[in-house]
Amino acid sequence: MSVVQARYVRRAIEERFSTLIDMSDVAHLDEEKRHPRFLSRGLAAMAIQIEQPCSDLVAAQAVFDGSDDRGLDAIAVDARHDQPRITLIQAKWSDKNKGSLGESEIHKMIEGLDLVLNLDFPQFNHRFQRHVADLDLALNGRSPRITLVLALMRTEPISPDVRKLLEKKIAQYNQVEDMVEYRVLDLRDFHRAVLGDAAAPKITTKLRLEGFGHETSPYRALYGTMTVPDVAALYTEHRRGLFARNIRDALDLSDVNTKIRATLLERPEHFWYFSNGITVLCDSIRSAGGATVPGGVGEFLASGASVVNGAQTVSAIYAAFSANPEVAMQGRVMVRLISLEECPPGFGDQVTTSTNTQNRIEERDFKSLDPVQVQLRDDFALQLSLSYVIKRGEPIPDQVHGCSIVEAAEALAAANPNAKFAALAKRGSENLWSDEVDREIFGPTPNVHRVWRCVQLLRAVRARLDELRDGLLSRAAAMSGYGDLLVTHVVFQVLNTSDIEQPDADWETQLAQVHTLVADALSWSLQAIDAEYGRTSQIFAAVRNTERIQRVARTATRGITTDHATPPLRTGYRVPAEPKPGRQADAVRTLVAAQRIPNGTVLEFRPLSRPEHRDMTQWLAEVPERSFAVWRNSTKDQLQWQADMNWYSPSGLVRKMRRLSSGVDQAVQGTLNWYVPNEGSLKDLADNTRAEQYALTDEE
Repeated sequence: MSVVQARYVRRAIEERFSTLIDMSDVAHLDEEKRHPRFLSRGLAAMAIQIEQPCSDLVAAQAVFDGSDDRGLDAIAVDARHDQPRITLIQAKWSDKNKGSLGESEIHKMIEGLDLVLNLDFPQFNHRFQRHVADLDLALNGRSPRITLVLALMRTEPISPDVRKLLEKKIAQYNQVEDMVEYRVLDLRDFHRAVLGDAAAPKITTKLRLEGFGHETSPYRALYGTMTVPDVAALYTEHRRGLFARNIRDALDLSDVNTKIRATLLERPEHFWYFSNGITVLCDSIRSAGGATVPGGVGEFLASGASVVNGAQTVSAIYAAFSANPEVAMQGRVMVRLISLEECPPGFGDQVTTSTNTQNRIEERDFKSLDPVQVQLRDDFALQLSLSYVIKRGEPIPDQVHGCSIVEAAEALAAANPNAKFAALAKRGSENLWSDEVDREIFGPTPNVHRVWRCVQLLRAVRARLDELRDGLLSRAAAMSGYGDLLVTHVVFQVLNTSDIEQPDADWETQLAQVHTLVADALSWSLQAIDAEYGRTSQIFAAVRNTERIQRVARTATRGITTDHATPPLRTGYRVPAEPKPGRQADAVRTLVAAQRIPNGTVLEFRPLSRPEHRDMTQWLAEVPERSFAVWRNSTKDQLQWQADMNWYSPSGLVRKMRRLSSGVDQAVQGTLNWYVPNEGSLKDLADNTRAEQYALTDEE
């Protein structure tokens, strides 16, 4: 049967993506070698559609498999929500349904994830670059949910050793809270994706309900309790096929899902009381044995079953039971089965929509009733003539006219003497609403002047970091994006805030220092992270971990308040302000003299800085040839640009490209932008060549 299913998947890939997926990099291969590569890329595109539904064209453009893919084959970014979703795919096609995945592929995949989180985007090939703008938006100061997807054309589970390694690697990112998860998509998942809506009625399953009851009018329904092991087994058997009619599917790392999982692993006996339960639409329901009298235990055969509400609950139950079955098995959940046999047309869609569009109450919603927050809202209006929004759903005022409770909480968390509150806020504002944290950051009677001035400081720091970001690379760029609350904390400790609560305090004078202090705080903080945790450590971890952020904040504050000069950023952390033509020419001469790059080698252009990504990404995508040049070993004009077939020096060509794409005409260090795939930039190659030559000289 699997052979037939694989044939359907193969045909679907060929029909959907044969004219859409870029195969130009392997055009030189014969069809026998090229077609499996196409099928693997098509599988990656289909995996993107499963995880983040989109058109065939968008899915095809998500694929960047090839040279310098860094162990990843496709990417999808959804930055529209408060918590962005990033999906990273590695795909393996097999005609024999034995798509293999070894430990080396896991290591490469994790290395690729590290590069993404450190904003080291030039390390990826040109097809990846079209996604950088969305990634930059998703990673700009927010905590994303990241899903690593193994898209494997196989029916057998991955090996225990590979799974163990992957879980070990992922655990390093989730030490503070769940941020990264993984999912395995196999032949069954892709076959279901090919079938689409036609797959929904095909699920027929037996469900066991404890203490069941029933409704007969106007339509038939059953309700009762299912055990966690039974729900986990249901998901194991049918997986995402269970959610065919659900409008949201199972977002496995949503806040709700994380809390559901935590309840099951920490207080499983409370799960039935805390959960909203699961709603299942069925084409028909029949008794399958057991008690027939309500109140007992009954078994029912559900045909055409689909979970239309509670997909996250089902997914979380499966994850918790997989992680710790001995604890999670104590949990139970309420389940409703609704039969559509005698329902009017469209009733199932009404149930699906209604059960999924009720607004969820969040912890911050209770703060709208808190007398302290109500008083603060009144103080904003009466003393400052500003708006202070405390109810979710109310329009947020523009920056001139006020702020929201969320922005105020983030600002106060950053300004707190203990940097751990900045880390809590960095994980997400939902971490600030517990009574303990709320009292600590707002205080029993918050002063309206202090609150508003902290908000002003946070805004000023973020604005300055955004300015600096244009000139920063790699870890420094990541620091400017992720480190807003850490930097705000350090700056606040340095400023004179003794009269911050006084109405007539000269706060503008303090804010005037932000421009300089932010740059100093960023440099000191980054040096502290590199020295304390290493240059390969995650900036993300340093600003979200309560212990790490305190150590870094103390070091940075001490550095600024002493007489020590601010440490300069490392060369690789900043865009060269004034390119030195002599050095660039020397790099090119070194490569030409050593014949390091064979004549005819195709080089890729990769934007280096945020301004280049902002100004050039769309321009490059409009004419693909703009991203390529052919090398020749010549004393002059080494690159033949494929967009006009004329010859240029590396820097001269980049300067022209910048001028054409954005109107900016300035000297650039083009040896940083042009890459030999799988080897590095021209500068990297020149540095390596010199090092090899010096080594040979020393040996002689």
